[in-house]
Amino acid sequence: MSLFLAAMSPELLEEKAGEAEAFLRSLASRHRLMILCSLLGGELSVGELGERLGLTQSNLSRHLATLRDEGLVGTRRARTTIYYRITSERVLPILTELYKLFCAEGGVEQGPS
Repeated sequence: MSLFLAAMSPELLEEKAGEAEAFLRSLASRHRLMILCSLLGGELSVGELGERLGLTQSNLSRHLATLRDEGLVGTRRARTTIYYRITSERVLPILTELYKLFCAEGGVEQGPS
């Protein structure tokens, strides 16, 4: 990886770091991570997400708007129901690694209590 970074100009490095920062900022919420993890199995309606996650409608809508504005999720309307799905290819590898680190059996070791 250092070979690629060495060939990158400081201007391009700063631009890419800014893109990464914006992406990571959009993930930096337990509720947004919970939403994305729920959508890994396929699209869900706003009602299904709210019921599954126990979030209020306004809280859920705010987090979905952030994810939508960042291009991480997209919508489909069927009459009066709005369905959300993951649309960014960047999300899956990040969530996969986070799952391995924090959710999978034998993930992050707990320190002494």
